[in-house]
Amino acid sequence: MIVTSKAILEPSLQAFKQGKPYAIGAYNVNNMEQMQGIMTAAQETKSPVIVQVSRGALKYAQDLYLANIIKAGAELNPEIPLAIHLDHGNSFETVKRAINLGFTSVMIDGSLMEDSKTPSTFEYNVKVTAEVVKYAHDLGVSVEGELGTLGGIEDGVGSGKTHLTDPDQAVEFVERTGVDALAISIGTSHGAYKFKSEPKLAFDIIEKIRQLLPDTYLVSHGSSSVPQELLDIVNKYGGSMATAQGVPISALQKAIACGMNKINVDTDIRLAATGAIRKFFVDEPKAFDPREYNTVARAAIAAEVKKRMEAFGTAGQSDKVPNWGLAEMKKQYNS
Repeated sequence: MIVTSKAILEPSLQAFKQGKPYAIGAYNVNNMEQMQGIMTAAQETKSPVIVQVSRGALKYAQDLYLANIIKAGAELNPEIPLAIHLDHGNSFETVKRAINLGFTSVMIDGSLMEDSKTPSTFEYNVKVTAEVVKYAHDLGVSVEGELGTLGGIEDGVGSGKTHLTDPDQAVEFVERTGVDALAISIGTSHGAYKFKSEPKLAFDIIEKIRQLLPDTYLVSHGSSSVPQELLDIVNKYGGSMATAQGVPISALQKAIACGMNKINVDTDIRLAATGAIRKFFVDEPKAFDPREYNTVARAAIAAEVKKRMEAFGTAGQSDKVPNWGLAEMKKQYNS
């Protein structure tokens, strides 16, 4: 069933308050095979899922194609709670287009200017985020904002500079904008080449913001793990990614224990598919049918997403999600 991200994240927040923390993975989708792999993992683990789409993905797939592929995934798996989320919306118009396509959740990234590269001011961020919240909530759509900036650049998004989130400023930001979820900068980074050495996340910032904002969903961007076993497959079969490094699963689990509710994963999905396809062509040099190599890519995606659902504690949580679609949330937001 298609629900809002608020419906999926609320049980995670309540579980944290009860001392049983888990987080929801938000997995980026660019094509049919990725969507199928994600839904296979969700079915096998009985996990709710947030499927998120970047502006780059909407352009690549032509947005109507991709929106309908995602909706087909929901229709074919009606017992799996699914939210359709815009990742890193850069303007009011981008958000409006996503909502018109049927997205039930949007992110407005006012931490950057519309070019998605230049860091903005706090006041600019508040202004554009509050405008989106007003528009989206009137239609029942959940909203995620961002405060602070991440390192790295992925899909054309990012300043390349890290600015950790100030907890006190986060309180002001949430109070002035009314966002449902807040993406915070804790030392993670976009892309596959996140770190040059062992990453050190600011767990104290998560703990402080969770204490100050007990009812706001917290989000970690740039949180792919870039597993060594996936890099080994890519590199063994012709790739060259020796220095890629991500956020260890153990660090993400600690972040969840500190109060993180949503973990964004993109690079790991790409790596799983790429490694599977590279291996397939080496093993089957005469192959040319896209259905054959996309089949192995789809299976690899499903396996990797399943690992994340189990590691984040999402497995088995699908029956905890209330049926809060757009109509229900419109009533809640406007009551």
